[in-house]
Amino acid sequence: MTHTVTVGNVTLGEGRPKIIVPLVGKTADSILEAAEQARDLDCDLIEWRIDFYEEVETPQKVAALSHQVKQAVQKPLLVTFRTKKEGGELELPDDQYFAIYKEVLTQGVADLLDLELFMPAEEVAATIELAHENGVKVVMCNHDFDATPSQEEIVRRLSLMEEKGADICKIAVMPQSNKDVLTLLAATAEMKEKATRPLITMSMGALGMVSRVSGEAFGSAATFGAAKQASAPGQVPVSVLREILATLKLG
Repeated sequence: MTHTVTVGNVTLGEGRPKIIVPLVGKTADSILEAAEQARDLDCDLIEWRIDFYEEVETPQKVAALSHQVKQAVQKPLLVTFRTKKEGGELELPDDQYFAIYKEVLTQGVADLLDLELFMPAEEVAATIELAHENGVKVVMCNHDFDATPSQEEIVRRLSLMEEKGADICKIAVMPQSNKDVLTLLAATAEMKEKATRPLITMSMGALGMVSRVSGEAFGSAATFGAAKQASAPGQVPVSVLREILATLKLG
């Protein structure tokens, strides 16, 4: 039985997949404007992609702005710095990545924090500990923008996230064929049988779009919907996502 994770009034790991909308503004003004618009969208959580923020390299500004973003969205907030190698906007030294997160966790506000699986293990462990001390849940993730690993490898990576202490385990892969989409869905179903954490899995691009709406059937607890600007290929507009998820409900 997969354990659930509750942030605010949202419980991941039960019922329909929850809808997450990313904020990808570059300036504080554009981020806050998007945050206010996102508050009125039919979504469950908001992801602030801080790698898009032009002043992300000043951790104090990120932490300060996080309070305003949270106030504006009035929904659970996932703070994410996506590294360049995993499809993000900006290349940063590892120590700077962790310094920004430390500032957000100690001086800012977040309900969830995104942490990449293949970052240095010691710093990852310390960041998870600090997050948990501050009541923040950790979404550990891995992205492959070039290919879809084998079913065994996808399961191995998700299992490794559990072992490292993640609260939610997330993987996104790129399909080169429809068989690759089946591989991701099969890995999700297999992992769901033994996972003790909610999973978020997706096959990206137009080919993988079916994986973003079939989470309830296969075991993915959340899906990312685009408000205006998508943060990854294949995101379904949030305006139609809820309707699709409701149509595909199991009961």
